[in-house]
Amino acid sequence: MGKLEGRVAFITGAAKGQGRSHALRLAAEGADIIGVDISTQVATCPYPTATAEDLAETARQVEALGRRFVGAEADVRDLDALGAAVDKGVAELGRLDIVCANAGIASFAPGADMSEEMWEEMVGINLSGVWRTCRVAIPHLIASGGGSIVMTSSLAGLKGLAGIAHYASAKHGMLGLMKVLAVEYGGQGIRVNAVHPTNVDT
Repeated sequence: MGKLEGRVAFITGAAKGQGRSHALRLAAEGADIIGVDISTQVATCPYPTATAEDLAETARQVEALGRRFVGAEADVRDLDALGAAVDKGVAELGRLDIVCANAGIASFAPGADMSEEMWEEMVGINLSGVWRTCRVAIPHLIASGGGSIVMTSSLAGLKGLAGIAHYASAKHGMLGLMKVLAVEYGGQGIRVNAVHPTNVDT
């Protein structure tokens, strides 16, 4: 029996990369998974973003581990879509215990050269998307008696790095969000933390 037997985890950006890795690790420990990701290209990303086929592959791999997977194509900029996804997952799986606010993008330009679209997409996904994820998940965590929220920040959430002013701003902002939510909901048994990876080969 795994450490997370009987638990349910909600993961954004679950279709590939770190999100798929989180889903498979948590499933291997016994958790069922609610997984969401975008299914259309993010305009300002210089690399291919997730597809419906990627999310289906994550589902296949989770189910191969003997766990249940409830997936939805949802953009973390869309509060209603996120809410519908987590509500459906909880209805099918019975509870929510873990939130991995993992969805994020990367793009690159000097601060004075980047377009407004680059800035707005970055903050909308990498910061506001994390708030939306927490916003729809916290009522379910409270109903389950508490749980854990883990936000994927970055080394760029701790220091300034050239060429990613929008990204670093979003990741620094995430830390403020994490600290406030930890204070607001700690008394209801919800832990809120952030992790700070450096470059990840996905």
